Amino acid sequence: MNIIITGGSRGIGRDAALSLSEDKDNKILITGRNETALREVAAAALNENISWFMVDFSKKGDEIKYLTDHIFSLFSIVDILVNNAGFLVNRKFTDLSADDNRHMMEVNYFAPAALIRSLLPLMRKGSHIVNISSMGGFQGSAKFAGLSGYSASKAAIACLTECIADELSDSGISVNCLAFGSVQTEMLEEAFPGYNAPVSSAEMGKFVGYFSVNGNKFFNGKILPVALSTP
Repeated sequence: MNIIITGGSRGIGRDAALSLSEDKDNKILITGRNETALREVAAAALNENISWFMVDFSKKGDEIKYLTDHIFSLFSIVDILVNNAGFLVNRKFTDLSADDNRHMMEVNYFAPAALIRSLLPLMRKGSHIVNISSMGGFQGSAKFAGLSGYSASKAAIACLTECIADELSDSGISVNCLAFGSVQTEMLEEAFPGYNAPVSSAEMGKFVGYFSVNGNKFFNGKILPVALSTP
């Protein structure tokens, strides 16, 4: 399978990529902003089947175009796209700047939406798009002070999942969304300093890898909470 994972330099994206790399027939492209970290993930793949591309989704220039051009040069088909890259600012709503909100929306909603649109020509019946959201963006879930902008951006990608799953239903391309609860990642530590999550990044990474390959056999257009606690 040809697999793309954004935000693959650390946390769940990194662990999902390494889990999927255990199958020597998979070819995985990860993206991130830290070249050193990306190189380390690629080097850790025992089957040498992880490549990387450095991109900053918060920039409004030609970042998506450069990434898309690279993907078209690498793959003739994309079997799995995992939109995992995320950005969080932990700040009270009254203290959030317009730039803070725009930054989170750029990374958490606009970039994955643009990437999906750009890569659809490489997708076929059986391809699976997995969007990563948060329980903060899941309707009716507990909400937390300081995460209004982040939660709103994650609600946007969850709603997009339902909409485009319907639009793509005739093509056989599946679109699902995983709404994470608390997982022990760098981002969780930034949002809730000192909190210990009941699920490790490695455990969730394995689940994401499994779901990416198998979830579209059972689900389409679904927002699935994956949470033992919030947080």
